[in-house]
Amino acid sequence: MSLLGRQVVAIAGVLGFICLSIAHLRSTARLPLVDAEIQAPFVQEDPTVFSPEELLLLQRRFGVHGPQTRLAQLFTRGMDQFQPLRTQTVNRLQALKPVIKRESRHHRVNPMLVTAILFDEIQHSKPGEDLPFVVHSGFVSTHGPAQLGISELIHQGRLPLQPSKAEIAEARNLLMNSEANVELLAAKIARLKKELGLSPDQVLIASRSYVDAKAIATLAYLHNGKLDYPRRVLRYMQDPELHGLIFSEQRPATQPLI
Repeated sequence: MSLLGRQVVAIAGVLGFICLSIAHLRSTARLPLVDAEIQAPFVQEDPTVFSPEELLLLQRRFGVHGPQTRLAQLFTRGMDQFQPLRTQTVNRLQALKPVIKRESRHHRVNPMLVTAILFDEIQHSKPGEDLPFVVHSGFVSTHGPAQLGISELIHQGRLPLQPSKAEIAEARNLLMNSEANVELLAAKIARLKKELGLSPDQVLIASRSYVDAKAIATLAYLHNGKLDYPRRVLRYMQDPELHGLIFSEQRPATQPLI
């Protein structure tokens, strides 16, 4: 074939490709709405939003509730903005950092989930509820940094189903021990993971996938029982100060070489 013939064939091929492309674009513009939605980029769902079916199932199995009242939610947000209280809470978490990391590693749970729950519970704890006479009065049902109750010790098999008064008193003292309380929280998260059918060996990471984020939101919901709680916990897990508190390492100062 001559040079002129090859050029004609090439030009015809290019024109044919352009015509096919234009025809494809025109047909795409006339696609039905359902096809257009399929072609649209995937929008990540909010892991803290539970469907009515999910809520019903969790309520039946675990006895969870709806969200706090709006007034209570406003009060919670206001407390989060109070810097002196936040500083005090962070200082308490700093003291608990070694046990948080140790027990999270032991129970294969995300240390930021443990930290976020502790931050929320400490931040919003009621004044005086940790006084010994209040603890043993029975007026409050949850105790310690993670706000755990006698029922959790029963769930974990550390107390019989019908504990005696002496066993209850001893259990309350245990719950008021901060390090023991953190260990019980990590064990509770591990227990709930198992009950939800999640792998006990896999550490859930919210940023890794929607599935992990949804699992973390569910665990947070089951810990507290209030529907607005998972959103707060996931927000605290992304808090730069809390993240730095857990994962930063303080190195000893070295003497300069002279």
